Amino acid sequence: MASTDHVTTDSAPTGGRSLDDRAGRLAVEDGRLLVSGDWVLAHHGALKDQVAAHRQAAGEPSADQAVDLSGLTGLDTAGARLLVALVGAEPMADVRQWAADLPRARQALLETVARVLREPLEPEPSPRATLTDGLVDVGERVGALWQQQRLLLGFIGLTLTTLFVNLLRPWRWRLTALVSHVHQTGLNAVPIVALLTFLVGAVVAFLGATVLRDFGATIFTVNLVAFAFLREFGVLLAAILLAGRTASAFTAQIGAMKANEEIDAIRALGLDPMELLVLPRLLAMMIVLPILTFIGMLSGILGGALVCIFMLDISATQFLTILQRDIPLNHFLVGMVKAPVFAFLIAVIGCLEGFKVTGSAQSVGEHTTSSVVQSIFMVILLDAVAALFFMEMGW
Repeated sequence: MASTDHVTTDSAPTGGRSLDDRAGRLAVEDGRLLVSGDWVLAHHGALKDQVAAHRQAAGEPSADQAVDLSGLTGLDTAGARLLVALVGAEPMADVRQWAADLPRARQALLETVARVLREPLEPEPSPRATLTDGLVDVGERVGALWQQQRLLLGFIGLTLTTLFVNLLRPWRWRLTALVSHVHQTGLNAVPIVALLTFLVGAVVAFLGATVLRDFGATIFTVNLVAFAFLREFGVLLAAILLAGRTASAFTAQIGAMKANEEIDAIRALGLDPMELLVLPRLLAMMIVLPILTFIGMLSGILGGALVCIFMLDISATQFLTILQRDIPLNHFLVGMVKAPVFAFLIAVIGCLEGFKVTGSAQSVGEHTTSSVVQSIFMVILLDAVAALFFMEMGW
């Protein structure tokens, strides 16, 4: 259909006649339907009214209706569509037989429009998925994952290089941006981290008490809550919350700048986007996550303590005594050591996905989603590896 849109060159005004003089007309004479003038998009509204009035007076088009197209001076796809509605798709498909004097280009256009209207195009059935197609899809996904990890490792190397270079140049530190990101990513996240870890601490205490009650060992609920939050839950829940809350913000901010060509403008000014955009966010995350981890540990233990005090008849003094006597300091250190590593990964992934935005709003959304998924996956994977390592080391 697109190729037939060029059949409009003969509809231009010639010989001083105005466009209105060449407008298409429809008349009935001696039982014949006379079509004249330009049946083009410019006159579509008036022609549509004429066709509607004729069909209202004469009814549906008949196959034996005599039609005279000799007065047709201009035709495009819009006009052909009206003519097919006027005459009927079946007769118009045989236009070469009863309108042999019509130029071939117009005959072809009318036949094409009639054929499409008579036999609407149906979507091709999708091919059945085979085992080979599934293997190809798996291979493509594995290849894309490998390329993504290579890109992540390269970006980590570039980030570390820029960080070490700037550590030796205090005059290039961007303290204002650093403080702003610390406020946005840290202070604003304290309520949600504290509330979530408090509730999870209460749930862990409930579950532990339910299981340990059968063995007469409800007192060890204190140890369970302390171990869980000092080693795992405190840092893990804070990191997951920042992955969903902050990594997505980093990606959206940098992605929007990429889409608006602001990063190109930064490079044109002789500035380094890594130094200007990545390092403040990275350092802010590495400062904030250990603080949020500590707050999460305290809130989780507090939630467990309230359950022990009000549900298990364990006094606050007894709870604190067990914590001081039976919980070594190394459990706290294990949890705190993981916080900067998780923060580094979350910040790097969030910034990298922002730089990968191609320039559309859809791309910003896709990479924002990707940054959250990748950050949470990498945090949980690294936490599992760290748990196995510390267990084998006896720490």
